[in-house]
Amino acid sequence: MRLSSSAALVLLVLAGLLVAPDAEAQRRFPHVLIISIDTLRADHLGSYGYERPTSPHLDALLARGVRFETMRVPEPLTAPSMVSLFTGLHPHEHGTSRNGLRMRPGLPSLSKTLARRGYRTAAFVGNWTLRDELSGLSEHFDDYQEVFTHKRWFGMFNSEANGAHLTTTAADWVDAHLDDDRAAYPFLVWAHYTEPHAPYVLQETVAARFGIDPKQGRRAPPIDRYDTEIAFVDEVVGRLLERVRARVPDEDLLIVFLADHGESLGEHNYWGHGRHLYDVTLHVPAGVVWPRRVPANTVVTGRTSSLDLAPSVLALLGLPVPETFRGRDLSPMLRGDAPPIGDAARVTWHQAHRGAARGGSDGARRNGLLEIAQVGPDGKETMRTRSGKRQFFALADDPDERRSTVQRNSAPSVALARWLLEVRRGLAASDALPAPAL
Repeated sequence: MRLSSSAALVLLVLAGLLVAPDAEAQRRFPHVLIISIDTLRADHLGSYGYERPTSPHLDALLARGVRFETMRVPEPLTAPSMVSLFTGLHPHEHGTSRNGLRMRPGLPSLSKTLARRGYRTAAFVGNWTLRDELSGLSEHFDDYQEVFTHKRWFGMFNSEANGAHLTTTAADWVDAHLDDDRAAYPFLVWAHYTEPHAPYVLQETVAARFGIDPKQGRRAPPIDRYDTEIAFVDEVVGRLLERVRARVPDEDLLIVFLADHGESLGEHNYWGHGRHLYDVTLHVPAGVVWPRRVPANTVVTGRTSSLDLAPSVLALLGLPVPETFRGRDLSPMLRGDAPPIGDAARVTWHQAHRGAARGGSDGARRNGLLEIAQVGPDGKETMRTRSGKRQFFALADDPDERRSTVQRNSAPSVALARWLLEVRRGLAASDALPAPAL
């Protein structure tokens, strides 16, 4: 059957409409690489002033774009922090307030928003707490790979990934994506590295860099072991960047880097993270790199939150930000259109919970809340939810949070009391939801 010229034109127009989103995505949008590192303190990186050479690759990466001087996470625990990164919500809102408690289904997210614009999305996670069975995160990615190649906790339990294996798996996926017909689509790849999470392993291949005897093994001081872990993950992240950059031009690659939380290395008589809201666990290194679009060697000062990253990335790409996102759009500072100085009146909000839980029944969220905090221009106010112990630290004069300026059992500020009420209501609402069928 012969088509009239008008009918043929209609078919061509329709065909153009069908392929336009893919072609537009290929023209307009860069590939996005999100690199997150577990338990990484900002003050143990060279770019944040550390004297040991722990992080040459990360330092070089951050020098190519914008580095955030004082970014804090909503909660210093892996799954809650990472779910907050992608959903733009606080833990009491998305439901993953503790490792092992699944997020609410059907939430908007950074990855879903990009997928609707033609992105192919993939995640490569090396921490057992991010297993889809426990977190529910696979709903937000086309491909969600749990890279568990060894057991970290003295070989007893909790399969996790070696950083080298995670790099290889993620880089191989990028190669496969770019080598077949999927190359018409931009990718979003998220790689989450487990190192330097406890128990800190002395990485023998880098120990000599710090003058550490590699034969010490577990007998080495914990901070020495922790620093070699950072140096090790720095190297494998460097390999990932090298492989991706070999395939993708700089101007077509937007990189987001951050840690899920920090780590207390004995400060306040505490080792670890999650149960307190001191800055050694809340403050994380973070940056955004996009050559020719984001100015190099730029430091954003002032208080920022990891909740700001998702809306800022979407705004950089010219895409609408879901109304549910709680963070701020910092894209004017990232583009260089505004001074890299945060809002002096900014207040960020934080919460701490017990560690791992399973299922979410019997009030696991409500009963897990341990501490809340607000950080504002005058300092940080915290309150333990069970004892009522309250502290206030004037961070400008007391950055190590050693001297509280209020009595232990004094009443919280009105703002913090309202925050406690909001958090408790959100946790109760999530506990009331039926547990998902696994």
